[in-house]
Amino acid sequence: MRIAVVALFALIAGYAVNTAKADPYRWCSIYMGEDGGSSNCYFVTLEQCRANVSGVGGFCQPSPFYRGEATTSDESRRKKRRQR
Repeated sequence: MRIAVVALFALIAGYAVNTAKADPYRWCSIYMGEDGGSSNCYFVTLEQCRANVSGVGGFCQPSPFYRGEATTSDESRRKKRRQR
């Protein structure tokens, strides 16, 4: 009986664990400055990155940490959700 309860608990716990997901942040903004500059790699779209560096200087480049699929727009994400 105890083995069955432990096995059931392990099965339920296995479903509750979230699987690792790809980093959704495809773009990095690179800032140049007198102190050497910095970077921010938390942008899903190139437009978000460009808006971030606009007026403060810097540029955007693909994130070296990105390993997921290409994210082009909110519309494409909605279509993928509907297909599931």
